[in-house]
Amino acid sequence: MTMRDELLSIIEKNSRIDFKELAILLGEKEETVFNEITNLQEEGIICGFHTLINWEKTSIEKVTALIEVKVTPQRGQGFDHIAERIYNYPEVKSVYLISGGYDLLATLEEKTLKEIANFVSDKLSTLDSVLSTATHFILKKYKDHGTIMNKIQKDEREVITP
Repeated sequence: MTMRDELLSIIEKNSRIDFKELAILLGEKEETVFNEITNLQEEGIICGFHTLINWEKTSIEKVTALIEVKVTPQRGQGFDHIAERIYNYPEVKSVYLISGGYDLLATLEEKTLKEIANFVSDKLSTLDSVLSTATHFILKKYKDHGTIMNKIQKDEREVITP
């Protein structure tokens, strides 16, 4: 594994790790690590740094939906053009090209089910290339981006019977 690959693996799990600690883990100088991260950003390999939040533990209401989209691919552009139209909506958090019965998978986060339903019916379904959609609402997140959201606490006490 190259230093670059190791670096990416480490910061994917913890993007808040500081350069000094990264340098120690990688056996490199801080300046080398800093320059490599800068290069990775410029090359578009590192696309952003995000914080994973368990919204269920806050007072903020969020509804997450996965929307499968079946489309007619555009000649000479395939799925890219319609995917771009979809991901340019600010409500859309992600868009993926998928295999199976649908072509694209979009994720949305809104305050209410109605806001998501309105987005699908008023914006997404009206796009020329969209043939059909299927909306699935996330009811509970158990694990997201490799992180367990609500660890189940096991009772470690010893059972005592009379």
